[in-house]
Amino acid sequence: MPDFAAWSRAMQARMETALDRMLPAETLAPERLHAAMRYVALGGGKRVRPMLAFAAGEAVGAEPARVEIAACAVELIHVYSLTHDDLPCMDDDDLRRGKPTCHVQFDEATALLVGDALQSLAFEVLSSPAPGGLDGTVQTQMLGLLARASGSRGMAGGQAVDLFSTGKNLDLAELEFMHIHKTGALIQAAVLLGALSNGDLEATARAGLERYARCVGLAFQVMDDVLDAETDTATLGKTAGKDAAQGKATYLTLMSTREARAYAADLVTDAERAISLFGTSARRLSEIARFIIERRY
Repeated sequence: MPDFAAWSRAMQARMETALDRMLPAETLAPERLHAAMRYVALGGGKRVRPMLAFAAGEAVGAEPARVEIAACAVELIHVYSLTHDDLPCMDDDDLRRGKPTCHVQFDEATALLVGDALQSLAFEVLSSPAPGGLDGTVQTQMLGLLARASGSRGMAGGQAVDLFSTGKNLDLAELEFMHIHKTGALIQAAVLLGALSNGDLEATARAGLERYARCVGLAFQVMDDVLDAETDTATLGKTAGKDAAQGKATYLTLMSTREARAYAADLVTDAERAISLFGTSARRLSEIARFIIERRY
């Protein structure tokens, strides 16, 4: 079995190929919109959410070809959210994944339409027939899961809380409510969709994966806050220090960097405990959790 670095590179390459295949060609009308969709979706990103989907699929024995569909759907939702998040009416950023954001490279109206189109494409992809077939009830469950994770009870709702909370002091419970929705909902969707690619889950397995995803999602955000404060823009591939400059609540407004790193490590320990029932099949899930707290970008 390849080490984590080799495996993650292979997953990133696989996702690049799969997304390239699923995205409309630049030569297809409307050409400018399709060029912008490809600009934001290809050629960058850690692909953490797709890796989580593949790792969860591996834990339950799912066929990778089936997981690929779920992984692409989740990544398309994630990229749409980044495109909208960077708009002047939201976080107003001009750098993402080491290159100009969509509204800077193209224009604001195009960026808005790119997000809309990527969101639609995600559900088109997830509703397509899975290789080898997949029970229709399970596929419907997967579509509902991604819809909830993307909407007002998930990512969009968390983003709304983030915007409404700018300049306000949040306690830990309030901060984690925001991040469980803004970041954690789509991370949990990635994990569950990867596992559901093998069929419905029994209650114990699902509970373990949900607990893992909740802990990993929070740890991811804790480390994002730490890296935003400690790492330069060139390394991050996005503007460093933006949250602090905008007066947004972060983990570092509630604890020191050392305490935040320790908290993230505790969350990862809890995450690994939650998937212990899968034994060695959960190796990649454990490695991703460790990568999240050890990453430098």
